[in-house]
Amino acid sequence: MTASEILDVLTRASVGSGAEAARSADDIPTIYLPLEGLVEACRVVRSAPELAFALLLDIVPIDFLSREPRFEITYLLASPGIGGFGASPKRLRLKVRLPADTLLPSVSGVWPAANWAEREAYDMFGIHFEGHPDLRRILMPDDWEGFPMRKDYPVQIKQPVKTYEPLQVSEEEFVANVQATRDRARKD
Repeated sequence: MTASEILDVLTRASVGSGAEAARSADDIPTIYLPLEGLVEACRVVRSAPELAFALLLDIVPIDFLSREPRFEITYLLASPGIGGFGASPKRLRLKVRLPADTLLPSVSGVWPAANWAEREAYDMFGIHFEGHPDLRRILMPDDWEGFPMRKDYPVQIKQPVKTYEPLQVSEEEFVANVQATRDRARKD
């Protein structure tokens, strides 16, 4: 299935205005969607019988620091082609351009798998998802400052190391364990 065929389905469902097909080097149909119509278009590509993109594989943000809009969010979708999910397996790439400090509507209501991917995008890039059920950090500590995957994030991090649990062994016991492991390795 080509991007133009998918655009025809979106247009028939009255959600294709502003959407445009993009060229792709890997032959995966790629469509740019307007920010306003993202959730409705996602519902159509999931529910339309001829499309049936039931699997959200990943959400991939990209930071183009010197460009406006700054971010480009890619939704990677798949249709398995079995059990009522279309006639054959197929893939789709949906893209949305997002200006900095703009809310992106959450698609976790369309694909529950988006929950964790949107949390990761928030944690690493600082992208806020409107309507997300639990938008909080997932990889970095809650008190971490900044968003490490942004291109303007400082390379030299000067934050003190934080430990929240006491060590299970003392420093002397740790050194003794390491030395015992080395001694065993030499014997073998």
